[in-house]
Amino acid sequence: MSDALHIVCPQCMTINRIPADRLAEGPKCGKCHQALFSAHPVALTATSFASHIERNDIPVLIDFWAPWCGPCKMMAPAFEQAAAQLEPQVRFAKVNTETEQSLGAQFSIRSIPTLVLFRGGQEIARQPGAMGVTDIVRWVRSLL
Repeated sequence: MSDALHIVCPQCMTINRIPADRLAEGPKCGKCHQALFSAHPVALTATSFASHIERNDIPVLIDFWAPWCGPCKMMAPAFEQAAAQLEPQVRFAKVNTETEQSLGAQFSIRSIPTLVLFRGGQEIARQPGAMGVTDIVRWVRSLL
């Protein structure tokens, strides 16, 4: 048996142990039975943020954005397409800096959109500004 990875359920926040070699087989949460990966970014709040950053054994890419931000709206479809390409190796998530101002302040988000990649609870890279799907995928893969 391969090493198991801890994956946080985006629906109920339960931590699931998934064998690494079965990650691509569409695993479901053991508690709520929902898919652990949907190829769509997960909306995080101040309450759910720490669990996803600290408890997922896979890297987590966060898009810090706001609904009034034109470049954020333009990048949203590319971020979604990148999620479809890189999940389940990377968890994709979004933080609305308007409603979650404490998270924006905690991570010193000075401009939006800003992508921040976390691994093992630690920030490992940051990229401000809107990016296309090819650039997002290339940037993330270069860091893994």
